[in-house]
Amino acid sequence: MSTLRQFSYLVALADCRNFRRAADAVHVSQPTLSQQLRALEARLGVTLVERGGSPVQLTPVGREVVNRARRLLLEVQDIEDMARRAQAGMGGTIRFGVTPTLGPYLMPGIVAALHRSYPDMRLYVREGIPDEQAQELARGELDMILSPLPVAGSDLHIEPLFREPLHIVSPPDHPVALAATAEQADLAGAGFLSLDSRHHAHRQSREICDQLGAHLLEDYHGTSLDALRQMCGSGLGFAVLPELYLRSEAGGEDMVKRLELADWSANRSIAAAWRRGAAYTDSYRIIADMIAVTARRVLDGGPF
Repeated sequence: MSTLRQFSYLVALADCRNFRRAADAVHVSQPTLSQQLRALEARLGVTLVERGGSPVQLTPVGREVVNRARRLLLEVQDIEDMARRAQAGMGGTIRFGVTPTLGPYLMPGIVAALHRSYPDMRLYVREGIPDEQAQELARGELDMILSPLPVAGSDLHIEPLFREPLHIVSPPDHPVALAATAEQADLAGAGFLSLDSRHHAHRQSREICDQLGAHLLEDYHGTSLDALRQMCGSGLGFAVLPELYLRSEAGGEDMVKRLELADWSANRSIAAAWRRGAAYTDSYRIIADMIAVTARRVLDGGPF
């Protein structure tokens, strides 16, 4: 009889595309993983894996089996989560993914407030690329994510939380920053800094540059909002930074000048996401509601 463990080995191989890395991912030896996959193929009577190539390729039927096995394993995980949820109440460990353009300055206060209200709830927080984290969420590697919209993925519940204004900042001694008034036309041809192309922020910065007739500085990608602020403050270029970051202790405007353009505005929408039907949905909603309330309070002028 085919086992869940065998299907989990096949899914790991599909994700890792390498027998050794797949074995490491599921904490077994490579011979054990290979043996179990051959046993699964013998039980099903089909070849699932094309052996001998690098990276490892699945057969067409192998890809279909992986798609179904992935859904099956997620259902089993949700059953186990539901049982733990029934035992722990508002407790347990939640694997929480968050974009680095939001987590470092918004989440600390929220994590502290959650711990005061629900001391048995624990957040395992991982910063990462939103698109990649949406895929990890769909695969069951994360339980919940906080991300700019859009969030791509099937069978996900998307909970819009708040809209955050974006601002153009400049080096403090740039002529545009020193002028009494500034308009879009003053930024035509200007160079803008951004995060690398995997981030929502990069794509939105490119759209803003297209509106302004400016251009992205492709040779200078920041690794964080702090890096963008510091590079901008050194005179390397302009940047687009979110309102909550500029208001936070982690960010601020000590080394950059926020431009008030009379004929321009932009914002981004932030959402939480989790798998539909997840056992911890009540917990995810509590977290999402606290994030939304906190962000809206700060955007209305309140403290972090």
